[in-house]
Amino acid sequence: MAETPSTRTSRTTTAAASSPSEVDQTRREHYQAKINESRGDQGCDAYADFRDLLARDDIDAVVITTPDHWHATICMMAAAAGKDIYCEKPLTHTLHEGQRLIEVIRKHGRVFQTGSQQRSEYGYKFVKACEYIRNGRIGRILNVNVGVGDPPKPCDLPPEDMEPGLDWPMWLGPAADRPYNSVLSPRGVHGHYPAWRAYREYSNGYLADMGAHHFDIAQWALKADDSGPVEILPALDHDPMRGVRTLYANGTTVTHGGPSGATFIGTDGLIHVDRGRLIASPGNIFDTPIADDEEHLPRNKNHAENWFDCIYSRERPICDVEVGARTAAVCQLINLVYQYDERLAWDPATWRFTSRTGNHDWLDYQRTKAWLLPA
Repeated sequence: MAETPSTRTSRTTTAAASSPSEVDQTRREHYQAKINESRGDQGCDAYADFRDLLARDDIDAVVITTPDHWHATICMMAAAAGKDIYCEKPLTHTLHEGQRLIEVIRKHGRVFQTGSQQRSEYGYKFVKACEYIRNGRIGRILNVNVGVGDPPKPCDLPPEDMEPGLDWPMWLGPAADRPYNSVLSPRGVHGHYPAWRAYREYSNGYLADMGAHHFDIAQWALKADDSGPVEILPALDHDPMRGVRTLYANGTTVTHGGPSGATFIGTDGLIHVDRGRLIASPGNIFDTPIADDEEHLPRNKNHAENWFDCIYSRERPICDVEVGARTAAVCQLINLVYQYDERLAWDPATWRFTSRTGNHDWLDYQRTKAWLLPA
């Protein structure tokens, strides 16, 4: 269920069978053969167009691991087709997509998991850190430093000869037309993460790539899963790469910058957490267990398993659609401040800029007519 290095336009599976959808013929046939080899005579079908897969009545759930600019469109169409959904992070590409996707998933009553698996895995380091923070063990949180990568840049890649067998217009989908370049959709079967993540047209940069994990932990610890910051401020030195600050209604500031992971600075101590580290100051903070009458967070054995369990129970998974959309929105707001170097006031309840800040056009981008967001 983890994100794969493929640049497929849709990769979908069910608990009963695997049926990949992929716009590159070479990769599509390669993965179909691998599945057929592992499943023997059961085999699988493969699709160049994800809509053909969504039309199948015998498929109940899908996994979406496309480039980010495709996520919201496919998720909405899958929900309308009655599928439960696991979608990789960052969940959405724009602020408007986040608001609309929540509405569509709620309308169709789908079980939705965002692939921000730090809430479920990595030895429960993140669960433990958030429990101690939410229970006040380091006092009131003053600032959180989130160490992740760079904001995106406009795509300036030169044209290349088209990869045979690739449906390039389908790869672009809702994004503006541009010539093919193998940096965006690598040739053949490959084993690396493609660099479309660096470009604004397809992603929110490496800031959002790992920010979908570490800003997610900040949101969780601050009990902001259904809200978000109310103000976003440029870096003090107007650095275009680090230092943008988000301010929450309770006075906590979250700053883009610092060591990898999330560092929570409170009135009574500090907690730093990353996939390989869990550190506290004073050093004895974790010596006292969380009491029975304090707040406890869920400990799932596996993020995908949590989704499967919820498909049967119809409960909401630990990274429900709003969780993923709200974390993606934090990254998107930070990127807008880097791009325009302006203070933004934000109303997380309405998903709109306030106090004469921002621009309504920044909420979304001009999509190709064939791929407008579903109504």
